[in-house]
Amino acid sequence: MGLTRLCLVRPRQFPNAEALARASGADDVLARAQVHEGLTDALCGCRLVVGASARLRTVEWPLLDPRECANRLVSQAGQGEVALVFGRESSGLTNEELAVCHYLVRIPANPAFSSLNLAAAVQVLSYEIYLRASRPSDEIPADETRDLATAEAMEGFYGHLTRALVDIGFSDPEQSGQLLRRLRRLFNRARLDWVELNILRGILSAAQGKKTPGRFRRSGGSHPSRITDEAADGAEG
Repeated sequence: MGLTRLCLVRPRQFPNAEALARASGADDVLARAQVHEGLTDALCGCRLVVGASARLRTVEWPLLDPRECANRLVSQAGQGEVALVFGRESSGLTNEELAVCHYLVRIPANPAFSSLNLAAAVQVLSYEIYLRASRPSDEIPADETRDLATAEAMEGFYGHLTRALVDIGFSDPEQSGQLLRRLRRLFNRARLDWVELNILRGILSAAQGKKTPGRFRRSGGSHPSRITDEAADGAEG
């Protein structure tokens, strides 16, 4: 299907003779495959991440069908790194792994047999990507040309958000799993750019008491009527 980049996260065995035999001439893809210790590391630099899942989740995630998935991946690949993430043959992706994805993609099938083998799912989605990439380029939506925050930057933000919610007494770290998944869904849906991300991290730092209270208060007790671009850009500084 024309795809050549493969990243593996903690494979049980690699390289593997059986995998080479099953590659049917595409052993160059396996030879160039990158092995990573964690999913966040594998997604470094990605501006769009779509995870494949056949199961319904407790927290609903923005859902794409295979054709919509291909359209988004191909249109944004010209702007930066994108990734399509598959889970394990036996159990798919965990909730924690799905939480790093902006969207989920599900392949429509008979509800009685909704879960495809991993190889079949990869083939179906790769085929849709191939079809979309073979068509003349469409105009890229304006929102997709923004300088979006990368996957690892978003993970840094989520770590900061988790700490801030504990510091200000808003959440219990032992009972906040679903809350954090819902917040991830909210911010992943928003597709933050770098300026927006820095503004939010600056707000979190202020909430944690890491900013000087009243530092922008004008003489006489008045407050500025608006936030300037300079203040926003320096929110994390």
